[in-house]
Amino acid sequence: MSKIRFTAINQTFNRKPLKIDSIAKRSEIFAKKVFDQEKMRNYLSKTALKTVLSAIEKGKKIDREIAEHIAAGMKNWAIENGATHYTHWFQPLTGATAEKHDSFFELNPDGSFLEKFSGSQLVQQEPDASSFPNGGIRNTFEARGYTAWDPSSPAFIYGTTLCIPTVFVSYTGEALDIKTPLLRSLNALDEAATAVSKYFHRDVNKVIATLGWEQEYFLVDAALYKSRPDLIMTGRTLIGHAPARGQQLDDHYFGSISERVMAFMRDLEIESLKLGIPVKTRHNEVAPNQFELAPVFEEANLAVDHNSLLMDIMKKIARKHNFEVLLHEKPFAGINGSGKHNNWSMMTNTGINLLSPGKTPMKNLEFLVFFINTIKAVNDNEALLRASIASAGNDHRLGANEAPPAIISVFIGEQLTKALQELKNVSNGKLSPQEKTDLKLNVVGKIPEILLDNTDRNRTSPFAFTGNRFEFRAVGSSANTGNPMTILNMIVAKQLQDFKKEVDIIIEKDNLKKDEAIFNVLREYIKQSERILFEGDGYSKAWEKEAVKRGLSNTKNTPEALKIYKDTKVKALFETTGVLNKRELGAKYEVELEQYTMKVLIEAGVLSDLTMNHVIPAAIKYQQELVKVVKGLKDIDTKTYKTLAQEPLRILNEISENISKVSELVRKLRMALNQLEKDDLETKAEKLATKIKPEFDQIRQYTDQLEMMIDDEIWPLTKYREMLFIR
Repeated sequence: MSKIRFTAINQTFNRKPLKIDSIAKRSEIFAKKVFDQEKMRNYLSKTALKTVLSAIEKGKKIDREIAEHIAAGMKNWAIENGATHYTHWFQPLTGATAEKHDSFFELNPDGSFLEKFSGSQLVQQEPDASSFPNGGIRNTFEARGYTAWDPSSPAFIYGTTLCIPTVFVSYTGEALDIKTPLLRSLNALDEAATAVSKYFHRDVNKVIATLGWEQEYFLVDAALYKSRPDLIMTGRTLIGHAPARGQQLDDHYFGSISERVMAFMRDLEIESLKLGIPVKTRHNEVAPNQFELAPVFEEANLAVDHNSLLMDIMKKIARKHNFEVLLHEKPFAGINGSGKHNNWSMMTNTGINLLSPGKTPMKNLEFLVFFINTIKAVNDNEALLRASIASAGNDHRLGANEAPPAIISVFIGEQLTKALQELKNVSNGKLSPQEKTDLKLNVVGKIPEILLDNTDRNRTSPFAFTGNRFEFRAVGSSANTGNPMTILNMIVAKQLQDFKKEVDIIIEKDNLKKDEAIFNVLREYIKQSERILFEGDGYSKAWEKEAVKRGLSNTKNTPEALKIYKDTKVKALFETTGVLNKRELGAKYEVELEQYTMKVLIEAGVLSDLTMNHVIPAAIKYQQELVKVVKGLKDIDTKTYKTLAQEPLRILNEISENISKVSELVRKLRMALNQLEKDDLETKAEKLATKIKPEFDQIRQYTDQLEMMIDDEIWPLTKYREMLFIR
């Protein structure tokens, strides 16, 4: 065994789990480090508190005078709880989080120190941050990028730093981050959904999108992780032979959680709860070393912030337990990848879940309105929804080992499908008394009991209805949830706007009652959206063929998926909803394409180095050992030499063939990479996706064969069987 492998594995076996100490009730520590409404009441004046709440609930601006009072209260609370610095915490277009820390302490002219945090420092800052990708909106020499406070997401203390959630925009006010378009999409959805809700409830004056994400991840021992250059540099294993035992036995799924992992989970939950992240569920996932964590649902903007924060917390807590967290969508070949299921719904300010039916036909009609409009929105924008979850990592995951396929479809269950078919058959225009009765008793009235008996999920469906919400299952585990949620909010907002216009026109033009007009519009929507509904096996070849017939997109790679952002209708959709203007959308397209390109190029470089600097030298070293064996056999007995040396010679030849093939493929890969330098970004991304990435698998085929032939003591890289079972 190589020295690096031996050291890493030895460290792993000698690990002792950290002691799990007793702790107070979880409710006693929840939001302990968050400047929430309870803290505000203690540290802000009534006027300042009222202003903040008005900004949160109604989006009203906070004037600078009040901001001074808020900043003073926030600073006092933060310092009392151990904070020494503050930062505007934002989410640039990379999808990660960013922060620049400033101390509360400032030097007075007389040489004394003063703890200072002003209203202007709270509300807006100019952090420079010119090196983040911007898609041409902001040149490097134009250093003015501004962060502005988002009061709807509360400030929190992380370590010794007061973190203030903010948007990040250019000097001209254009979005340079993920939060800005998310907030715009939430505003568009609020306005559109509130207007439709007033058909049923006059007292509704606000609708929020809710989100409950489910975060899947892998844990790997830190020492083993450090022995794999590909994991360190790319987040996934670029080579590695599958172990004899993987996930075939399904013994890891929902199994007993090991003591060492439990210690990590416990500390992660405690830290998350202190920061206001309402984590609730934890369990082993299907693949070895794979786990899941999920919170209670929250308002979507806050949920997105919490998920971004959690991904950072996970890594820091894991290192304390000598683990590394892998958030890549496919860190290991041949076993399940990791996703981030996004459970999405809409909630009124009066507490009504708009995707949950009730006890009355009127409540169920309201449910059908939002249910069918969401399906229609997905049907009309399936390619755009696919683009929202496109990434280099997710390209490896989609369509394999329980991950949904790249074809976007909606699963609603057999009983709900039958209910929509009955609704589709209602006559056009005014309804007869018999039709009204049939609708109320046989369709609308039965919705609750239909859902009661039909809440199972199709594991191969990327977008499934699960009782009182839609579950967007195609989102990748490393993704910032703000991207897919922005798109989903936007397309549903636009659909609800169109729906209300159609209903109002029918009421006025055809002199129909509100319910009749709604039924007529919904009937047409069901007919127009039938192609997106699918109940079968999303992995099957038959579905791929059927999807083509239905006119659904099946984009297998990110560059192809992202092209939808260049579509004229899509540009108009972003502009009319106010989510992104043409320049911002162009920047989004360029940045995401550039991110894809950079990640694949890094993988290509790492794979090249790994094969030439680790695999081939190990293979040659083993060859030399075999040559010594063959020579020794000849010296012993020349008569039986041919028989005795037959197997060593066969292995020698096979190793030589694999070395030659790997070397040749790596040379071709390097040549192909050199030729990319003359190409523009789009051409480069397309070639990487269709020509260069497939070569990775060819190289891997031969390196994995070498791994199976070479002496275990000589093989330099930690193997799957050593990494995949936590000790």
